[in-house]
Amino acid sequence: MKTLAWILALPMAICTLSSAQSSSPEAAPQSSGEERMFFPRDTFWGWGQFDLAPPHNEIDPNICAGNAGQYGGVNAPCSMFARYMLSGMLEVRPFGRGELRRFMVFGAPSFLFGKTIPQTLYTWSPDAIGIEHSWGVGIFIAKGFEFRVTQHFLFDRLGARDTYLGIADLGNNGPWGRYMTVGVHKSFGTRRW
Repeated sequence: MKTLAWILALPMAICTLSSAQSSSPEAAPQSSGEERMFFPRDTFWGWGQFDLAPPHNEIDPNICAGNAGQYGGVNAPCSMFARYMLSGMLEVRPFGRGELRRFMVFGAPSFLFGKTIPQTLYTWSPDAIGIEHSWGVGIFIAKGFEFRVTQHFLFDRLGARDTYLGIADLGNNGPWGRYMTVGVHKSFGTRRW
């Protein structure tokens, strides 16, 4: 826990020191259009995306073995290869003033839908497969760079597929399993700062 505290405290200290050195000695006059302290106008930022995978190019969340068709043909119970994906990212920056304005929380879910078995069954079914998601916290450093700590969770199955699906079932570890990362994120283009 002490290590995590240092991981979060060090970038915040660097941000504070760098902003103190770059601020000018004469303060700008306060205008009536100053940002609110809590939940400023640009608190939420994000994007959403819908993907369609054509036949023979299905999205594989690594839940079923690639040879799942050998264990039941078109009726194989493990048919969790996706035709559709709905994904997105949401960043929440709850503070508008002070050093806390650099802080943010984010989440990135990906919903998978479909019922396909490679080289055996190709359908356009919108059956729910599951959700893969991650969340984290970040601190803006400078010039589009952010320090981020991200937690990636195991794949969560939805509906009738939230059970053991036979020999071809690889479990719910998803493509990479559960992990946490510490990293630096660089944004390009026009953003809040």
